[in-house]
Amino acid sequence: MKFRLNKILAGALISGFCTSNLFASENLDDLNSELEALKVKMDKLQQEITQSQAVTVPQSPAVATSESLVHLSGYADVGYVDSNTDDGGFKMGRFAPIFHYQFRDLVLLESELEIEIAEDGSAETTLEYLSIDVFLNDYITLVAGKFLSPIGQFRQNLHPSWINKLASAPTGFGHDGAAPVSEVGVQLRGGFLLGETRTNYALYVANGPSLLAGFDDGEFELDGIMAEGSNSDSDGEKVFGGRFGVFPIPSLEVGFSLATGKAAVKAIEDGDSSLLSGEGARDYDVTGADFAYQRNNFYLRGEYVKSEIGETNFGLAASDGGVWKTWYTQASYVPSQSKLEYVTRYTDFDSPHTIKDQKQWALGINYLYTSSAVFKLNYELNDGLAGAVTDENRVIIQLTYGF
Repeated sequence: MKFRLNKILAGALISGFCTSNLFASENLDDLNSELEALKVKMDKLQQEITQSQAVTVPQSPAVATSESLVHLSGYADVGYVDSNTDDGGFKMGRFAPIFHYQFRDLVLLESELEIEIAEDGSAETTLEYLSIDVFLNDYITLVAGKFLSPIGQFRQNLHPSWINKLASAPTGFGHDGAAPVSEVGVQLRGGFLLGETRTNYALYVANGPSLLAGFDDGEFELDGIMAEGSNSDSDGEKVFGGRFGVFPIPSLEVGFSLATGKAAVKAIEDGDSSLLSGEGARDYDVTGADFAYQRNNFYLRGEYVKSEIGETNFGLAASDGGVWKTWYTQASYVPSQSKLEYVTRYTDFDSPHTIKDQKQWALGINYLYTSSAVFKLNYELNDGLAGAVTDENRVIIQLTYGF
């Protein structure tokens, strides 16, 4: 920039001299003197230009030579919750930084930490996922590590609070529900054209879930599915699964999910898990379907997931199997030129334990301060076992920000 500016100044100096002096001078001697003075000035100017070219402007190696891209994103939320039986209280929700490190268009490392404040004020940190993604070609990506379950849509695409249009997850799509949360293993995912129809897919093999058993009325029974990826595989059997999505029309996606494998009891609720021995591997099967439709500012989506565990006669916690299933339908609309968004969702969750079953209507009004900063006012009408937490209506206020 300095070199170009000096050239402009030199041109202007020559032009000004020629205009105001060359044609105005009547004395040749005066003209020669002025030309000699101009030559001195030009020599000095040339020296300055040479010196400016010799100066090297420091540049960040990442900008000048790096072939890598480092990116930080994530989300955070805070709120207020009030229910029928509990006094309302402010809640410090979570802080979830997401890290991306990409080398060219060859490989990507991605990871999400989730930091939450417990009821006693302590901080709990969870590694939601950490994977190395290798871009094999335009249609296939190899993902290895801990990744969000590709079963359905909510967990892998919608669970961040600034994306989720309500302040809570649909019942059964959180931890210890019907839908798997995450896996540790490998998967292949990508998309391709089927004629003129867009599709996407995910195929995986992983350690699979562990089971939680409880002791009630003198016998063991299954209490829950711990479908969160871990480094252990208690039954030695892997789970295979995936999802296939298709766009029959550009504004509508329909997906189908399947998973099958084995699972075994790994923990006893409120008991001594070290006593477990020789637990039998049980059949584990997951089926699911989902859809998502958008027309202008109107969104309609729904999802169904069923997880089924078989029985076993082996081990301390030998017992019958169980079925966990849930589904929801959600609609949202943003009027034209408005910052208000109206949301409604119905969810129905069934488990082997009546105390955990719940039907829920959730109503929400969101104020879209920006596209990633949202104020939410939600009211949940819950229908569960009388006297249980699942039967309590709730008011939830949340401020969430995605970055």
